[in-house]
Amino acid sequence: MARFEPAALPELLPLFYRRLFPHGPYGRWLGYGGAGGNCFQLREFSFTLRDDVYLRFQSFGSPRELERELQRTNPYKIDIGAVYSHRPSQHSTVRPGAFQPQEKELVFDIDMTDYDDVRTCCSSAEICSKCWTLMTIAVRVIDRALVEDLGMRHRLWVYSGRRGVHCWVCDDSVRKWSPALRAATVEYLTLVKGGAETVKKVNLSEPVHPFISRRSVGVVEKYFEAYALVGQDILGSPESWDKVLALVPEEHREPLQGEFPRKRDSVQRWELLRARMERTRRAAATARSAPCYADWEIMLQYCFPRLDINVSKGLGHLLKSPFSVHPKTGRISVPLDLQKLDQFDPFAVPTISSLCHELDVASDDGEREDGSETEPKRRARDYRRTSLAPYVRVLERFVEGLERARRAEPRRSSDPPGDF
Repeated sequence: MARFEPAALPELLPLFYRRLFPHGPYGRWLGYGGAGGNCFQLREFSFTLRDDVYLRFQSFGSPRELERELQRTNPYKIDIGAVYSHRPSQHSTVRPGAFQPQEKELVFDIDMTDYDDVRTCCSSAEICSKCWTLMTIAVRVIDRALVEDLGMRHRLWVYSGRRGVHCWVCDDSVRKWSPALRAATVEYLTLVKGGAETVKKVNLSEPVHPFISRRSVGVVEKYFEAYALVGQDILGSPESWDKVLALVPEEHREPLQGEFPRKRDSVQRWELLRARMERTRRAAATARSAPCYADWEIMLQYCFPRLDINVSKGLGHLLKSPFSVHPKTGRISVPLDLQKLDQFDPFAVPTISSLCHELDVASDDGEREDGSETEPKRRARDYRRTSLAPYVRVLERFVEGLERARRAEPRRSSDPPGDF
């Protein structure tokens, strides 16, 4: 893969927006097939230009107009905002108080820096293959809850380009939700609570909600040994296991501290802790006393998704656009294929440098011996000739699903009511 140099962005971005950015499916997505009336024209876009020049409240009459502006300004970053009551580009001409956000996708932003208290391999903006598992778990847990618990159908998951993932929930009804409904959804999906000074951030009480007991714990269990016990080695030394045992009730802590040194590694120590918790739960069921879920609480504190409520609840909040270029890594913010989520490697995501190199190679292959090209210079879908193509196809499938649902909606609404 061609190495990315941030200084090369001014040279690479014009080619990216002219030949690689998927303007067609991108415009179809945000236009919602015209179902939202003039929602595209009322949508806010924000551009970050060279030298951190920041342009808010951009709006465009059509996807084609947006395409022309992207090719003219070549932004380092694109952010997407809400659909407003008036065209964002004209917001300064509207009487005070009249310019208000009307709708927006329900969005989630999951950032690896929020896990710094439970990962030992990296910190801050750094990521590696070990801690990336946390993002895989987050997508699995949140996506299942959105579909099975909350009945949402159209979710676009996107890699941020550096250290996190974003989710765009695009159901027609959800886009019109109030901030209160959005905040309530985040609260439902939140288990890890408390700041840096809080030692125990997950507290379960009887009865444990099915969202946790039947679903989320099962997802975390699938990854816990490889991620936490082997990859992070959270019980590998007295210093690290004391941090874990601080989450266990005192009556169980001392016996485990005495037995842990006799076990070989984190996996064996975890089996000891877990077996003890399971015995207490069986005894509690017989004695009708409160069971102890310390093992579940540990797994959830170390692995459960951590959401930023402010990103999700506010309609005016901006979120980085899919297919934006990350200016520090050069990686493209690409949609995730949930069918292949476990195989996703953030370090294999194409960079703007590698894509432009692929285009050069493809162009060389497309020349005749006399040097003339076999195709016109303007290739509307050049991304299909590069490693960006599979990611664009994920967006295309997502848009096709939105459009199929919209076509079926009149039929559903005209069907006679029946039993559910």
